[in-house]
Amino acid sequence: MALLGQGVLAIWNGIKPEAEDDFVAWHVREHIPERVGLPGFLRGRRYVAIDGHPKYFNFYETTSAADLSSVPYHARLNAPTEWTRRVVAHFVDTSRTICDVSWTTGLGEGGFIETISFATTLASNALASNLKGPLARVLTAIPGIVGVHLLQGQTQAGQGQTAEKALRAAPDKVAAWILLVEGSRAEALASFRSDAGGNSELERHGAASGINRGLYALQFALTKAEIASTSDRSAAPVTG
Repeated sequence: MALLGQGVLAIWNGIKPEAEDDFVAWHVREHIPERVGLPGFLRGRRYVAIDGHPKYFNFYETTSAADLSSVPYHARLNAPTEWTRRVVAHFVDTSRTICDVSWTTGLGEGGFIETISFATTLASNALASNLKGPLARVLTAIPGIVGVHLLQGQTQAGQGQTAEKALRAAPDKVAAWILLVEGSRAEALASFRSDAGGNSELERHGAASGINRGLYALQFALTKAEIASTSDRSAAPVTG
């Protein structure tokens, strides 16, 4: 489906083996619910690599990219929980980019996602225009492709130091452009790679060489509406 808002926080990270079980539990039980509960955050999703690196990819959809520089969000970044402190210290190969949604299209959610990050020498509007036509067509040309989203990274945004960032051993990487392609099956994304989504095709439309990509499977997704629904049920009196 089309993304829910006009902002995205895209994160790739590895995790040291001794902390992986703790990471998986923390991310689902505390971290994603905490983030999605913040003003402007609409949905969070986490994926695990089939053939990508680092092992985990997750992203948050927000009303706008400004929500990712807001006072409430920075307050959380500067007051990590003890569980967050314990887990984030074990992150490796972290890439974290605040993005504006250049364009987004689709219907429904796919269980698999192709993540593609790249740079360009073109003006942003020229790149977006070049890619929009051929990539939007894959929704009908390749059975199983359900969403295509082009994100422009704010390469200077989010680069200030926070208490949470200080927990990570190395500086975060940042992506200039990110293309996300959702599919209902991995085979659809393999077809995408060999057709309109191949490196040579992306370069022909303006992507610079040195494209980074990976295929990931969905593990967990949470929306703001689900959090609100859970809260309402918890507050409701028991009758019967």
